[in-house]
Amino acid sequence: MNTMLRKSVLGIAGLAFTGGVFAGPIAAHADASAHVAKPVVAVQGEQSTINLNDEQTANVKAIIAATKKAGLPERAAVVSIATALQESKLENLGHLGDKNDHDSLGLFQQRPSSGWGTPEQITDPEYSTLAFLKGLKQVDGWQDMPLTKAAQTVQVSAYPDAYAQWEKQATDLVAKHWNS
Repeated sequence: MNTMLRKSVLGIAGLAFTGGVFAGPIAAHADASAHVAKPVVAVQGEQSTINLNDEQTANVKAIIAATKKAGLPERAAVVSIATALQESKLENLGHLGDKNDHDSLGLFQQRPSSGWGTPEQITDPEYSTLAFLKGLKQVDGWQDMPLTKAAQTVQVSAYPDAYAQWEKQATDLVAKHWNS
């Protein structure tokens, strides 16, 4: 096959692939009547799940309420809840002594010394969620990128791929509590 023909075939194949990739997210939003938080991209890797107690469920609801207050869609709540599942298992953590990662606190393990707020603010679920969402809104294209990349861009974790394991549970929690 000559070079010109091969480049044409590869170019067409690339367009077909790209069209298929972009058709997924577009198709996911096509049914406006559905009230289920759908992942924008395929869920990545092995998924983890934990059983939630009343405090953790209250924190899920607080994250969803803050997301709505910020005027953001369900996908932002999914990213936020998955992040909090990874960072704290949805427990509003205070100072953990020697087990603490520097001065990290709250649902998102935010650090006062890094400018996230005071310890009192960071341990307030609404404040900490709004602070996380403020960072998320600054990530160009966060709505269409893999959850783990969006979360990592805000959090700058030593374990950037760890957020992905919580996407299914976070999506299920948003679907369950978004309209309640």
